Amino acid sequence: MKEYILNSLDETHVWATDFAKNLHAPVVVALHGDLGMGKSEIARTIIKTLRGDDTVVPSPTFTLVQNYDGISHFDLYRIGDASELTEIGLQHAIDNDITLIEWPEIAKNILPKNTIHIYISQYGDGRKLTVQ
Repeated sequence: MKEYILNSLDETHVWATDFAKNLHAPVVVALHGDLGMGKSEIARTIIKTLRGDDTVVPSPTFTLVQNYDGISHFDLYRIGDASELTEIGLQHAIDNDITLIEWPEIAKNILPKNTIHIYISQYGDGRKLTVQ
């Protein structure tokens, strides 16, 4: 387990950029944290680092998943039942892609043991990331 204190959005971008450079498919990154903690910002930075800064990365809040040529970005906030995870292609992504999952709690029973969990919490004016 490692902890990081990020005092600004710029520090968050630097951290996520460095983190992204070590990701190779298949891998799952589960992003945990309350609303507004920066889950989408970290995912967006990872995607732009790996697919180009000009990549348009909308939040998947309403679409549930966005795909970027081998990177799948899921937002499971609106999923009501774990059975829906198959319909949106989560298992396929887990098996093949760099898979970024916001609000991963509903998928806990299908996440691989080697899932990288990032817990994001408020820390003063910044954020504390706990990576497991």
